[in-house]
Parts: sequence; structure tokens; C-alpha cells
Amino acid sequence: MQSYIFLDLDDTLFQTLRKCALGADDPRLQVRACLPDGTPNSFATHKQQWLWHWLAKGFKIVPVTGRDVHAFERVMLPFQEEVVLNHGAVILDKQRNIDSVWMDGMMQALPEYHEKLLGVWDEVGAYCQRYNGFKPRLVIDFDITWYGVIKHVDGTENTLKTLLDSIIKTHPHIIDGSLYWHLNGNNLAVLPKIINKESAVSY
Repeated sequence: MQSYIFLDLDDTLFQTLRKCALGADDPRLQVRACLPDGTPNSFATHKQQWLWHWLAKGFKIVPVTGRDVHAFERVMLPFQEEVVLNHGAVILDKQRNIDSVWMDGMMQALPEYHEKLLGVWDEVGAYCQRYNGFKPRLVIDFDITWYGVIKHVDGTENTLKTLLDSIIKTHPHIIDGSLYWHLNGNNLAVLPKIINKESAVSY
């Protein structure tokens, strides 16, 4: 009987080229995901390739990712189990249909947090208009607005931390726990507290 393992994708099984130690000079890199236009943008190092093959032999692998359904579909790995998307907002079954029980629960709880998210996002948008290089967007998947994410053209956490410290951390909806933030590389996300990977995995 095989055991299950719940596994993040980006920066675990693959990563962007700039995070690969040897960059494009590494002949053993393998493409693992592409942009919408087909351009490769995520790669597995030799160690990550070994990790995948080792896990695939002994575990049923359940991806748990911040990717939306379209970004997940561009991942070049043969997952066969359920999938957790959008930081836990959406669960797909093995046939890649939406888990209706989980989705119904989300739809009942989400309206309470939607206006709060938009309130924070108004301030984020105003900040990003004052300073160049920020790319904020609300993540919409299956026609539902789930959370917000900000990137910066310089590709580092440092500039995002300035926005985080001055606008997001001090916002009342963050302080009261209705929303929370997550910073990983060049991705700063603001999410309703009901959207989290831990709850989806527990389900």
C-alpha cells in the first residue's frame, strides 16, 4: 500500500532559471513548466529530477500549489492524484473536476472576506501607481476572485518588502486576521484566511 505525500511544486520540484545555481550553463536542467506562449520558464536541477523519481516510486503525490488551473496545466509532470490549487482555494479530483463539497464551502465563506480583500487592494493599487515596477493583480480562477498577488520587475523580495511593511502589514484587515500575507521570492500574496494549504490538505 503506497503512502501519500503532499508536495509544493515551485522551488521544490522545479524553479525559475535565475534560481538555478549554474543557470543556462547547466546541461542537466530539464524543463518542467512553460509560460502561456510555450516559453520554458521553470526547470528541474539534477537533484530535483532525482527527488521526483524517488518520490514517484514510493508515494502517491498530491500537488499543493499556489498555481491556478491554467498554470498547473503547463507543468510537465504526470500527476495522477488530486490537486490543490490557488493556495488551497480549489481542489480537483483525479479526473480534474472541481471537488464540489470543498468549493461549496468556499463559496459560502468567501463573501465575508471579498470586500476586505478589495479594500486592501485599493491601497496596494494606489501605492503601485506612485512607484514604478510593481505588477499587482487579483487572481481569478474558475471565474472567482480568490486573492491578490504583486510582483516587481527587479525580481527580488527587497522591493516587495517595502510595500509589505508600509501598506499591507499595517492594514486593519491584516491586523485583525481576516487576511494574511505570504512572501516568496518575487511573489507577495494577500489572501483571505479561509484560503490556505493546511486546511485543504486536512480536508
